[in-house]
Amino acid sequence: MKGILGKKLGMTQVFTADGTVVPVTVIQAGPCVVLQKKEETTDGYEAIQLGFEDKKEHRANKPEIGHAKKANTTPKKFVREIRGMNPAEYEVGQEIKVDLFQEGEIVDVTGTSKGKGFAGAIKRHNQARGPMSHGSRYHRGPGSLGPIAPNRVFKGQTLPGRMGGERVTIQNLEIVKVDTDNNLLLVKGSIPGPRNSYVIVKSAVKSR
Repeated sequence: MKGILGKKLGMTQVFTADGTVVPVTVIQAGPCVVLQKKEETTDGYEAIQLGFEDKKEHRANKPEIGHAKKANTTPKKFVREIRGMNPAEYEVGQEIKVDLFQEGEIVDVTGTSKGKGFAGAIKRHNQARGPMSHGSRYHRGPGSLGPIAPNRVFKGQTLPGRMGGERVTIQNLEIVKVDTDNNLLLVKGSIPGPRNSYVIVKSAVKSR
């Protein structure tokens, strides 16, 4: 398992050798700093904690500053753990760059989807609308809420509410290009989140 933190910069397109257009998402991947190693003996699981993008010290609290000093670095804006990475292969304070990945590798990208505000059941849960004519007065409502007997609405009922702003993982995306000079990853297809949102890029869990 390999992983790195990054930032979504936007989308563009590249051309293959035979002239095929490939839509890609540009990710600024790293450089990241190893802030902590989680090991089975001390923490009960294995993981590597990475930090990405410097934070101004006056914006960080004392625990963040002290935690970063253990790795001989500055506080970071985006800190996440990646499970499955072997702690024995990394050292606290080590810098991880985009050359961790190669062209053609398959990865999973995790981010926070765009917030879309309050939405109805049709848009939010892909429900079907009611008849629009022949006297029907029920068009875009949420549909049946279940039996009358419980006298309550069951948890998990698909109702209108706030849509988006959720953690989303897109699996099995191909790395089209690795730009080591500018710390950029070009990943085929789209990934969740708006521009300049933080993402996690990991080795694919499921093979194609």
